[in-house]
Amino acid sequence: MDEKMIVVTGPTASGKTRKAVALAKALGGEIISADSRQVYKGMDIGTGKDLDEYGDVPYHLIDICPAGYKYNLYEYLRDFAMAESAVRRNGHLPVVCGGTGLYVESVLKGIRLPDVPENKLLRQSLQGKTLEELTSILEKMKTLHNTTDVDTAQRAIRAIEIQTYYSEHPELERQIAPKPVENAVVVGVSIEREARRRRITDRLHARLEAGMVEEVKALLDSGIPADDLIYYGLEYKYVTKYLIGELRYDEMVSLLEIAIHQFAKRQMTWFRGMERRGIEIKWIPYDTPDEMFVGEVLELMRHQ
Repeated sequence: MDEKMIVVTGPTASGKTRKAVALAKALGGEIISADSRQVYKGMDIGTGKDLDEYGDVPYHLIDICPAGYKYNLYEYLRDFAMAESAVRRNGHLPVVCGGTGLYVESVLKGIRLPDVPENKLLRQSLQGKTLEELTSILEKMKTLHNTTDVDTAQRAIRAIEIQTYYSEHPELERQIAPKPVENAVVVGVSIEREARRRRITDRLHARLEAGMVEEVKALLDSGIPADDLIYYGLEYKYVTKYLIGELRYDEMVSLLEIAIHQFAKRQMTWFRGMERRGIEIKWIPYDTPDEMFVGEVLELMRHQ
């Protein structure tokens, strides 16, 4: 069996989903999401699921757990393996699509993780530290969990907890040696900084008009604690702070826009790091017509 895989990644607002769907339609593929927040049900507008873009293309790892849950890399890699097997059983091509660099890189490197239990003492010792302090701790650890996808203190604490567990159980890393993916074509959707900034701004206002505040209010009204939504960062963090009275509306919009721009920069830092760590990413401009985009990927697959 041909075990090829296509990965479509890139920063937020680059139009990855549309390109991945075009590829899946042309090549008989199914989408496997690599987005750390699209796994949650009811978090649709803020995470940009854009489910209407998929048409009849099957997709996986979207809407698989309830909002309020804290999904992690261990669970993603477990669920990814099951999704990939299902796609291949269907005789289809896996098209991985998403901008969570940690997930994309872990899949490509074949990382396999043990289920890391909660370390209450460690968590207590880290409580009260700032995100900057926690980031500094993380950077001193030999770990794939670097700071790119960590935009809240809780997520940073979990990353430290995981790495601490590995350092205390070195035998686990030997037992589950990575199995890197060999036949992946990794495509990055590139977008210059000014165009990215413009698209982020336009998309944020479109999401607000589409009911993003109402979406977050409904999650709060359903009983999900504000802290659990703030944990997810970006849209859910700032809109929740507005709804609980910590920010004025105009403050929320301004701070959120800045945070999304910063997040996109961190994503690009991660992708450059992936390239330094040996993963070849073929960058194709975001405004390449879909048909031409598909043609370029086909050419890459032929020369793999």
